[in-house]
Amino acid sequence: MTLQGKVALVAGSTRGAGRGIAVELGAAGATVYVTGRTTRTSQSDYQRPETIEETAELVTAQGGRGIAVRVDHLISEEVQQLVARIRAEQGRLDMLVNDLWGGEKLFEWNKSVWEHDLENGLRLLRLGIDTHLITAHHALPLMIEQPGGLLVEVTDGTAEYNADHYRLSPFYDLAKVAVNRMAWAHAKDLERYGATSVSLTPGWLRSEMMLEAFGVREENWHDATANVPHFAISETPRFVGRAVVALAADFERSRWNGQSLSSGGLAQVYGFTDLDGSRPDAWRYVPEVQDAGKPADATGYR
Repeated sequence: MTLQGKVALVAGSTRGAGRGIAVELGAAGATVYVTGRTTRTSQSDYQRPETIEETAELVTAQGGRGIAVRVDHLISEEVQQLVARIRAEQGRLDMLVNDLWGGEKLFEWNKSVWEHDLENGLRLLRLGIDTHLITAHHALPLMIEQPGGLLVEVTDGTAEYNADHYRLSPFYDLAKVAVNRMAWAHAKDLERYGATSVSLTPGWLRSEMMLEAFGVREENWHDATANVPHFAISETPRFVGRAVVALAADFERSRWNGQSLSSGGLAQVYGFTDLDGSRPDAWRYVPEVQDAGKPADATGYR
């Protein structure tokens, strides 16, 4: 698959799924604007080592062109300036991937609304919902200037799964359900411009934070299955990246407009694999795994 000449904005690509998506778009030859709040000279409240510069370098190393831009997607003016820069430098935007999140340190497991810290919960909603809307508001006008654009709203859980499974707390639950609905709503507006909008969830993601939580690295992640056998259904961030590339390269992708998709489900359609040649499909098994005692949000570390 080739995306030579295509321009993508992966909003929220410092780490996790966003980084995996950006790198795979680069491997397909795209120019990728990589945004986030953590740079080599400025830390976000995550206080983690991953930076947008590293992600951009990985994009370039794969054969694309990575461009790192520090942006707080809660600040409308910063997003507006980002899109103005893309317009000035590229004159087009073919793909917007909203992988904005930032709530890992804000949600409380299995807490009702009156038990959960209110300020943390409200900030989680701003980070998980407002950022997506602010970015779409500024970026989509550039994307629809030519037909064929693709909007990918990244969330945790398919619409079908989230519809009848309680996701940790009212705050987390609302954030993840809202992104699925948001993609559906954008689809109604974008279809008249020949553009496609989908929501997309990775499976049980072996993000940097998840690997750290399990005390393993990507090289020896199988060791974690000794204590948590269900970790065997996990996937690398590059797997969901390959799902995005498959959608972007599909000239008939409009058939997916408004739908809630998963990396594993799309792999069955397009035939791509994870880095090790496997084809995990976590959302086929998550209900069974939860019944067997897996934490309700183990897939939520994006």
